[in-house]
Amino acid sequence: MTSADMALPPQDDRTLPAIVLQDVDRRPLEQVLAELQALVEQHGHVIVVCSQVLPASVERRLHTVRALLETDRIALFRPSLPPLGLAVLARQLRQLASCDLSPGVLASAGRLLTHYIHAGALLGSVARLDHVPVGLKSHARSWMPGSQFGVVAHPVPQLVRIGPDAALEGPEFGTWLLVAKGQLAPDWVTGTLAPSWKVQGLREMPLPAESPGWWGTGKLTEFCAYLPDLSVLYQLVTSVRQSTCHWCGIDVIGDRCVFCSATPPEYDTGCDRTPAARRGPALGHRRERRALTG
Repeated sequence: MTSADMALPPQDDRTLPAIVLQDVDRRPLEQVLAELQALVEQHGHVIVVCSQVLPASVERRLHTVRALLETDRIALFRPSLPPLGLAVLARQLRQLASCDLSPGVLASAGRLLTHYIHAGALLGSVARLDHVPVGLKSHARSWMPGSQFGVVAHPVPQLVRIGPDAALEGPEFGTWLLVAKGQLAPDWVTGTLAPSWKVQGLREMPLPAESPGWWGTGKLTEFCAYLPDLSVLYQLVTSVRQSTCHWCGIDVIGDRCVFCSATPPEYDTGCDRTPAARRGPALGHRRERRALTG
């Protein structure tokens, strides 16, 4: 990971530790290059989980390093999740990294698992909220003293003004709720939202440093409903059909290889369905431990 405060504590004894890439865009290029090269040599493959609110210079530096190393064994993953949801997803991948999943399947699992994360926040203002549609009425009410809003950014945007009948649609399966308190009391989240979503457990953590920037205000409490059990996560991932990337030869799930970004080739009807261009399989063994950074 690229932020230390988003490296959540292990969910269970099997959860692998996160590796934090500090100040990627501020340190000398040679240092970052050597660090990632050492990680690739040690673990075989590296999955870098990045927030979309990070400066563009961080992403440019990571792409530069991958290009200089001339490797397809570094995956850069930037899902459209709020900071707390991203931290939860990174931990789920760390849980799955202890299982017998190939590097490509593990990296591809990130896209799959985002569909099972419900991430939102209790906000004191939506005037600067860019990631969820805000109507003119809600925008005007956000300037009224004492106004609060319940927002879900993922998987389906929702926004309600907090009142006696305020409610947000939640997951239709059993989840735990992670709550990160900012400058807003979490009473509505813990006392109203959690029971309405029928969460099976609730945990708290400090608010990630990136959260105020993502939500457009420091007056917030962020929350995320997620699947905590490794057995459920593993079943979800292994139930999806796997295929082999035609370019780098790695096993993946979904329609795009996370490591080399190749998509399935298009074929003309009646032609030989073997792709003309294909490189040898990516290096690494199926049972090797993968480095997970975020």
